[in-house]
Amino acid sequence: MAIVPKRKTSKARRNKRRSNVWKLVSPALDKCSKCGNYKLTHRVCRECGFYKERNILFLEA
Repeated sequence: MAIVPKRKTSKARRNKRRSNVWKLVSPALDKCSKCGNYKLTHRVCRECGFYKERNILFLEA
């Protein structure tokens, strides 16, 4: 049989337990190997259009 709690869990204790579920995580950023600007991982660089040392987007400067 399941064990029944002896006391009611307070709102503060309950909220402390739940608090880390809702923290936002910042996206992982990498430096572009071509221009050095930060970009999202596994994405084409918006500044120079390169991805994995290849020119994917032909941007006009």
